[in-house]
Amino acid sequence: MNKNILLLLIVFLFPAGPAAGQDCEPYTILLTGASFASPQNGWFEIGCRHLHARPINRAVGGDAIANTANRMAEGTLYSFEELEEMDALVIMQVHDRDVSDEAGLWTDYTEYETPFDRSNYAMAYDYVIKRYLSECYALKDNPRSRYYGSKSGKPALIVLCTHWHDGRTTYNASVRKLAEKWGLPLVEFDRYIGFSKDQPHPATGEQPSRLYAYDTQTIEGVVYGLHPDRGEDTYIQQRMAALFSELMKKVLPIK
Repeated sequence: MNKNILLLLIVFLFPAGPAAGQDCEPYTILLTGASFASPQNGWFEIGCRHLHARPINRAVGGDAIANTANRMAEGTLYSFEELEEMDALVIMQVHDRDVSDEAGLWTDYTEYETPFDRSNYAMAYDYVIKRYLSECYALKDNPRSRYYGSKSGKPALIVLCTHWHDGRTTYNASVRKLAEKWGLPLVEFDRYIGFSKDQPHPATGEQPSRLYAYDTQTIEGVVYGLHPDRGEDTYIQQRMAALFSELMKKVLPIK
């Protein structure tokens, strides 16, 4: 066999590195949240695999945005190395509270008194957003950082999420205001999940969210599904993964 033909066959059959989008992980994404985002669910992990991204899931059941803020203040939400590598910080703290209230917000995140309690969700959200943006910018002055000496530090991408369905009207409306205020991408689970609180299921007459949840909650006298069925083999987790990954494809930088 001609040596040139043999060489071409070897290169074709045995490429030097992994094929694009297979074993490599060009992105790193950190998720913070509570029971709707914890690893037992699966949507984040499925979505990251679809994106060929390394998932860092720091969500803890029962936590609130105050816990995320306090971990940032303590320096335990992520390490310096993780801050360097993260392409996005995703926040899914979806308690049905107003997260866009402007009252009492400080211009500089260092003016907030820590630790936070759960009395004001908007303040804790404001702290987390401002601190992350500030920490990414400050890398330009850190000799340990690859962004040292750059004009604007590390580009900071924060992604917000709605609740998994449209039953939590207070939170869903206010997180949209917050996203608009800061120009942040928003994963609109509630808009594209496939059903609405305004239309009961025709077969059951109940809120359709109950068909996909393992427990319930009552909001203004209406019973909704609370936590969606967990596990990567469940429909809602797979659908949430699809919505999450589709949004991330639009906002992650091309590498």
